[in-house]
Amino acid sequence: MRPGKKLTQGVFTTFLCLVALVMVACGGTTGNSSTPTSHTKAQQSKQVFVPSLEAGVSDISTFDPALVQDAFSNYAISSVFTGLVTLDMNLKLQCEECSTYSVAPDGVTWTFKLKPNLKFSDGTPVTSQDVIYSMNRALDGKTASLTAPYYMRYIKDASNFNAGKIPTLIGDSLKAPDPQTVVVVASQKIAFFLETLTYPTSFTVEKSVIDKWGKNWTDHLADNGGQGGDGPWKVQEYTHSKQIVLVPNPTYVGPHPQLSKMVLPFYKVADTTYDVYQTDGIDMTGIPTPHFLTDMHRPDFHQIPQLWISYYTMNYQQKPFDVTACRQAFALAINKDLIVKSVWKNSVKATNHIVPQGQYGYNPNLLGPDNTPGTAGDPTKAKQLLQTCLQAEGYSSVSQIPSITLTYSSAGAQDVKNEVSAMQQMWQSVLGISVKTNDIDINKLFADEGQGCLNTLQFYTGPAWIADYPDPEDWTTLQFDKGASQNGMCFGQNKGPDAAAQQQVQQQLEQADAMTDPTAREHAYWDAEQKLVNFVAWMPMEQIQANFLLKPCVQGFTENAQGLISPEAWSQVYISTDTPCARTS
Repeated sequence: MRPGKKLTQGVFTTFLCLVALVMVACGGTTGNSSTPTSHTKAQQSKQVFVPSLEAGVSDISTFDPALVQDAFSNYAISSVFTGLVTLDMNLKLQCEECSTYSVAPDGVTWTFKLKPNLKFSDGTPVTSQDVIYSMNRALDGKTASLTAPYYMRYIKDASNFNAGKIPTLIGDSLKAPDPQTVVVVASQKIAFFLETLTYPTSFTVEKSVIDKWGKNWTDHLADNGGQGGDGPWKVQEYTHSKQIVLVPNPTYVGPHPQLSKMVLPFYKVADTTYDVYQTDGIDMTGIPTPHFLTDMHRPDFHQIPQLWISYYTMNYQQKPFDVTACRQAFALAINKDLIVKSVWKNSVKATNHIVPQGQYGYNPNLLGPDNTPGTAGDPTKAKQLLQTCLQAEGYSSVSQIPSITLTYSSAGAQDVKNEVSAMQQMWQSVLGISVKTNDIDINKLFADEGQGCLNTLQFYTGPAWIADYPDPEDWTTLQFDKGASQNGMCFGQNKGPDAAAQQQVQQQLEQADAMTDPTAREHAYWDAEQKLVNFVAWMPMEQIQANFLLKPCVQGFTENAQGLISPEAWSQVYISTDTPCARTS
């Protein structure tokens, strides 16, 4: 998934924790201090947790599970809504609404038995009809979800329904033979099919609320004492451009939160949260890059590796990037190590990888486009490739290369601007090419690159991708296959000399998706990823780490490598009498 609306590379270290997608912690295992082994729980009136959900914007983009695209919205949604299955703190699949699941001998018919006493937060029972209604709604073309058609595309006939070719999936691939049983039919045998259902587009929503309020239904989640979802939290208040207030959902089928309230304020200026944290206004904050080298020695400092890659990419339909040697020249002219040190103060890690370290499918032996594992670039090789590029394009000199513009979004973050400026200098110094830049609104950037091969951007930043589920398909097929909305660079579907070879990689990825042997499947992705790197499908830059400060009073946080807290894990979080702590009055 994409980061939040205003999330760009420059705010990686200033918001990673407070975005609350990165609600990570601790128990003293990741910080620098020697944390006591026991803590006294504060009185119930003090059980209020105050992180910051977004920094640099005034609101989440959506509270509707069917529409979620970004990390900020995902956190709020995943607190209030749940689905059939979820990922636990070790990124292992587990039942959430279901008590058991099984697959038929055909390998595509999945049966889920619901837990007894499932209820929405207003007390309305949750039945199998609610589950299949919600999944059907997400895939309905009228809902206009940009994410459901991709994350739920392996449900049989999903594409036809989304395109309006059939009236519904209910009774077809989505069935409710009785109130406690859900049957979902996949289009083919897919090893990661259940993992795709952990993305919020599959989550269950309350039909009566949507029927009553229509498109504005999420503005009424606080009505009736909290309604709409069946997760561990319910909405007490949602004031646009101000805050979201969540309270425990007493009807939640799992263990209930110990906290009495969670307040998620919005801050329009990214670094504001850091200042507010210093005066005990909030419990958690990211760290602005200039403070990182000092703050990493603080006792309340924590660092968690994330399944999160920042990258740039080039449009294969526009010259000179239709030629592989041209893309490789631009990639190898960049010294990622120097940028990580000088711009990011070593708060992130330079990488050549598309599939991040820390999950199934990571290739420890991956090489960069220069056939080495290094991330410092290769100016000599870059210059040689530039000559190959010029010859392939029929140019006699660099001056004949069309004007090149790098489009990105800084959201006002100086770190992003500094990285882009450093790359400009490297391209000028190594290749003798002056690259223009265009700093635009992140919403416009996402809209443009989300058009797939209709994208007109020439050279642009992602700005990053966060794992939706820990499977290499999420990093490869979902990004680069034919028709994928993330394939804004038009890998495979272009008129360049290597288009046919790229299409073979797409076919290889589709074959890997269908493999059932985990070792053979992983090796197939390794081979395909190496080809993607050689073709410079992405120009990966950094793998992100969550660097943040957390008040000593916040106890019991756990995290997975996506930075998400599973619904049941909220029951372990509480506020202790340790000081300091955010003022909750």
